Amino acid sequence: MRLLKLIPDNTNIDFLRWRNVAIAFSALLMAASIALIAVKGLNFGVDFEGGQVIRVHFQQPPSLDNLREQVGGLGLGEPNIQEFGGPQEVAIRLPLPEGGEEGANAAASKVRTSLEQQYSGVRIDAVDTVSGKVSGELVRDGALALLLSAIGIVIYIWIRFEWQFGVGALFSLFHDVTLTLGFFALTQMEFDLNVVAALLTLIGYSLNDTIVIYDRVRENLRKYRKMDITSLLNLSMNETLSRTFATNFAMLLALGSLMLLGPDVIQSFTTALLISVIVGTYSTVYIAAPWLIWLKVNSDSFVPKEAPAAERVKNYNEGFER
Repeated sequence: MRLLKLIPDNTNIDFLRWRNVAIAFSALLMAASIALIAVKGLNFGVDFEGGQVIRVHFQQPPSLDNLREQVGGLGLGEPNIQEFGGPQEVAIRLPLPEGGEEGANAAASKVRTSLEQQYSGVRIDAVDTVSGKVSGELVRDGALALLLSAIGIVIYIWIRFEWQFGVGALFSLFHDVTLTLGFFALTQMEFDLNVVAALLTLIGYSLNDTIVIYDRVRENLRKYRKMDITSLLNLSMNETLSRTFATNFAMLLALGSLMLLGPDVIQSFTTALLISVIVGTYSTVYIAAPWLIWLKVNSDSFVPKEAPAAERVKNYNEGFER
């Protein structure tokens, strides 16, 4: 029985033909992402900012303005009210109440009583409270985890291959994380610990294709000693294209199902992973691979240089005399 081939064996796509246009486009997106993060910032969840989030289900979609005015009149601080997954699901974020756990419970009860008096059939689905100290620790630990994981992977690639490959992987990784953060700054989706977990997954997944292609590039550098580096990179990517397509298509099916059918609480996690599949595949082709060209990698880059003939004769004579 013949195996199904998603990509024909004779596929020969000139991926790097548009590398200069692609790198200019990527630079523009990265600049826009950094500007969005600086101007709009990220919509940090209660995990990072501290405070209290009450998730409420209404029988009918409420007016957010009226709801904001009602909750704001309870004396619990300025509320931040957003839809959470649908028009009937609302997240009410409040400043951290005083009095510790007792104060948090009292604030949640006060909100519940007020809503039940105004809206019939209202239901409190969850109440999350995080102190300012804990949120600060989470910010520090999350940033440290991202930094250490990125450094560890780049060091591995540096040792496993050569320093040029490590540089390409580092810029590819920076590109992927920056664009993902820029998307969250643009859409103002909640940035919480789920997104940090997704970014850690992104760091591993976005470099997955890069390592596979880099390994094939290294093999082909030994096999095709006279081939131009651009042609060799295109060859390597075409040879691994079937594997890349199958892996990413399977990931997109799984993530698409989670986006459509999964619970709202993991929407930010699923969205970040979906972006990582798309952006990570793109950066492997148009960020990681072109860096090998710009760093002057060729078939002789990693071959030990032979000593001049006179030096070889001298070493031989010295060895013979001993």
